[in-house]
Amino acid sequence: MASADRLHASETDAARRAALAIERYTSGSLSAPAAAFVREVVATAAPATPARAKALLFAAGKLAAFAEQVGLELDAALLCEAVIERFVVVGCAGVLPATRRTLRTNLRALARSLEQYPQPSPVSLPRERAKRPYSEAQIDGYLRLAACQSTEQRRTGCQALMCLGAGAGIVAGELRYMRGSDVACRAGGVIVTIAGRRARSVPVLERYHEPLLSVARFAGERRLIAGGRDLTRRNVTDELCAALSADRSLPRLEPGRLRSTWLISCARQIGLGAFMQAAGIRCSQRLGDLAAQLPDASELQLVALLGTSA
Repeated sequence: MASADRLHASETDAARRAALAIERYTSGSLSAPAAAFVREVVATAAPATPARAKALLFAAGKLAAFAEQVGLELDAALLCEAVIERFVVVGCAGVLPATRRTLRTNLRALARSLEQYPQPSPVSLPRERAKRPYSEAQIDGYLRLAACQSTEQRRTGCQALMCLGAGAGIVAGELRYMRGSDVACRAGGVIVTIAGRRARSVPVLERYHEPLLSVARFAGERRLIAGGRDLTRRNVTDELCAALSADRSLPRLEPGRLRSTWLISCARQIGLGAFMQAAGIRCSQRLGDLAAQLPDASELQLVALLGTSA
């Protein structure tokens, strides 16, 4: 009970200091009416802490200065989405991108606080996370199960699923189109050629070379994963996954986890974790921005970097 009272007292004190910061707000670059407008809109938002109050005052002050410059009236209509976007694009031309994003976020928060009947906030949706990779022992177990299937077609299909998933990171939607002729020894390694929307050449990790080449020779021009005559049929790997999940000591096989296993193997080989740790990068978007500025790697470079054992 005492801790709850202390928390309430602390929150009350923070709100009081925030209100005091708003009341004392002045700016040498703003006229008296503009400063009064800033104090009014921020007070309406009722920030809970002095830091939040200062952030909102800064954003509202920048918007008010822009409004005076272009001749807009200082009223609640100034905080509509169209004016905020105009301010961000025109009035923040010389501002750093991170500061520009912060200003827009704070101004939108002010606009919501002024609405008499604000729109409900969007429901936050969980972000899709990378699937957990399989361990080396689990991969060995799946490969042993694949090698002892009852029919040749089932055996080659299971081996192809394992080698292409964990050895080349090929997703289930692409497996249905793969043929034995798409696997070739080239550039000093084993290369898988993938057609379609994301056409590319992928070097296979070294530990999967021998079983994949054996499967490819057996299939020839036939598809590696038999899925009937209809290539658009879904779940062509379900039966194979079920066959490789027969051992209760192993988790159920999932193509998505096979791709994660390949991704982790490649990331470990190229030292991606060490690079991101040293560079302080946590966002994959930044990696994409960097990669877009690099030239495409040749097959020789791909095999030298990714086509060896993890």
